[in-house]
Amino acid sequence: MTKVKICGLKEKEHVLCAANAGADFIGFMFAPSRRKISLEKAQELSNYVPKHVKKVGIFVNPTEQEVKEAFNLAKLDYVQYHGDEDPAFIETLGFPSIKAFSIRTREDIEKASKYNVDYYLFDAPGTDFAGGSGKVFDWSLLDELSIPREKIILAGGLKAENVQQAIQQVRPYGVDVSSGVERNGTKSCELIREFIQTVISTDYNIIKEPLT
Repeated sequence: MTKVKICGLKEKEHVLCAANAGADFIGFMFAPSRRKISLEKAQELSNYVPKHVKKVGIFVNPTEQEVKEAFNLAKLDYVQYHGDEDPAFIETLGFPSIKAFSIRTREDIEKASKYNVDYYLFDAPGTDFAGGSGKVFDWSLLDELSIPREKIILAGGLKAENVQQAIQQVRPYGVDVSSGVERNGTKSCELIREFIQTVISTDYNIIKEPLT
């Protein structure tokens, strides 16, 4: 079943809503972004995340100390690297990891093979910040992947209206959404529930498809 990551959560209400709706991952933004939260806030919010839901800290070009402190204090399960971090930096820290890549061409995808991480997140290029642009990239660039699909998380402009097509075309391990479940820049419980339900329904319909 396709996993769902709800990213950029800042309020207790939305953390609980995402968890109760069936989210598998919840993302806390520590990088420059309008969704950025303090470590203290992340510590507070992590107390409301059920054990079966994984907590992810998102960083852009952090120091080792920043990652270590956040991982321990916010009780993170994964570190998502969304900057220019090299493979050695990630492997030296040794935390369960997600590496994000901004996709414009097939060459951007090929860069991913140099990394030894738990999951590879393919995103649209950022505008003001790294990622989080709300834009969709060309999913056909993922047609021929050397990386196993069960390690791919798809991001970039996803919302309830297009996530079904995304799952059917890419067949990723998981999908990542932030702006697609917001109204006027604020997370919406209604949109979070609608997004997750659409993912669940899509998986159900794929399972029911007859073999050809």
